[in-house]
Amino acid sequence: MYKRNAQGWSKHIDFMVLDVVILQLAYMLAYYLRNQGWVYSVDEYKKLGVLLVFADILVIVLNNSLHDVLKRGYLKEVFAHVKHSIYILAVIVIYFFSSQLGEVYSRLVLGFTFVFYVLFGYCIRIIWKYILTHTSFKREHNNMLVVTTIDTADDILSRLLSDKQAGYEIIGVVLLEYTDYKSIRGIPVVADMKKAANYIAKEWVDSVYIDAPINDKKVVRLMDACATMAVPTHYHVPNMSRSGVKRFSEKIGGTTVLTTAINYATPIQALVKRAFDIFAGLIGSLCAILIMLFIGPIIKIQSPGPILFKQERIGKNGKHIKIYKIRSMRMDAEALKKDLMEQNRVKDGMMFKMDFDPRIIGNKILPDGTKKTGIGEFIRKTSLDEFPQFFNVLAGTMSTVGTRPPTIDEYEKYHFHHRARMAVKPGITGMWQVSGRSEITDFEEVVRLDTEYIANWSIGLDIKIMFKTFGAIFSHKGAM
Repeated sequence: MYKRNAQGWSKHIDFMVLDVVILQLAYMLAYYLRNQGWVYSVDEYKKLGVLLVFADILVIVLNNSLHDVLKRGYLKEVFAHVKHSIYILAVIVIYFFSSQLGEVYSRLVLGFTFVFYVLFGYCIRIIWKYILTHTSFKREHNNMLVVTTIDTADDILSRLLSDKQAGYEIIGVVLLEYTDYKSIRGIPVVADMKKAANYIAKEWVDSVYIDAPINDKKVVRLMDACATMAVPTHYHVPNMSRSGVKRFSEKIGGTTVLTTAINYATPIQALVKRAFDIFAGLIGSLCAILIMLFIGPIIKIQSPGPILFKQERIGKNGKHIKIYKIRSMRMDAEALKKDLMEQNRVKDGMMFKMDFDPRIIGNKILPDGTKKTGIGEFIRKTSLDEFPQFFNVLAGTMSTVGTRPPTIDEYEKYHFHHRARMAVKPGITGMWQVSGRSEITDFEEVVRLDTEYIANWSIGLDIKIMFKTFGAIFSHKGAM
């Protein structure tokens, strides 16, 4: 029976176990230095010890903290481990606030725990990575036969041999074409296509790697023979080597397909994100109602018309949605936009931004040239106009964190690579907003930041963006 390689966080279960153990040892040592005793003899500290295990595993799974752990260098590992430690500490602090038990525990014990955890945890990760990459420890001896063409043999073998943690040993090569080659990159050519099945039947072959045209009858016959012999085959799907996308197999309509996507969320991650959106949507919607009660009358006085502004935008994957905002512009803003396009700071017209927008309620240029602002500018500077979008978040057409939804006329100008930013639900805030907000006038930079967000998405990244959003709002830097 073929043993499939672990995927996702379970791929590094060894690092997870080590991490949990080190955190517990750090906790025990910290308590001993402070109280000269056994930490698990005290009920309150016993509960905290269990919570530390839960928090560590939760952060690893939701934040994907062990992604590419074997590829990270010394400095990147420092930042990754410190960030992971901060997230665990945040979980503990939230527990203290929610349970009101913060005074029960020693801050010194907690502080020492995380200092020891950062130091010891980093050292153990580096040592374990060295053991895995410089020894044969944990590798299963899997004899693999490679079937390929003369043209691709050198490149394929180079790629396969470069993976030091693969757990296989290439025992031979079978070439699709007839040749007098004896070996390639030191790997012997053991048979031709006619004799390949017999070779597999007689020799020690655990699996077969095939990189050859699937429409070649000799390849099909060999794959059928391997299936008959119950020998696992790995077929390299051509033209699927583009970097920056993730691949996984799944069932669609009863057929097995290979799916590629810029990123994907596990069912648990999707559930957590939606649960957070519902929680944030309820609070945000309540705030929106309160804001409209106070701001609404002022808007009505300065610019007669509805308090809420409803506009059709483009949502996830091109879906048309209606978003809600507190109206900060005059009723004829859309008509005036055409006359103001020459003053657009975004020269390619992919977005519309002005230094002083006369469409905003209360904005006036006085006879002496002085620029006067009013309630509309205040609403935009403080981002109060965005709060009704929490109604969209509750309805599920938007998320708290995502990419900003473009207007229809902006979307019509999109090129292929621009559409990548539409791969997730639009959000009230996002990567480019906290990286400069309206100071960024290069749309290509907006696309780059949004695509980077989607490709590296995790629950932890959403939390990081939320904190940065609060900082940007309170500092009034680059209001949208």
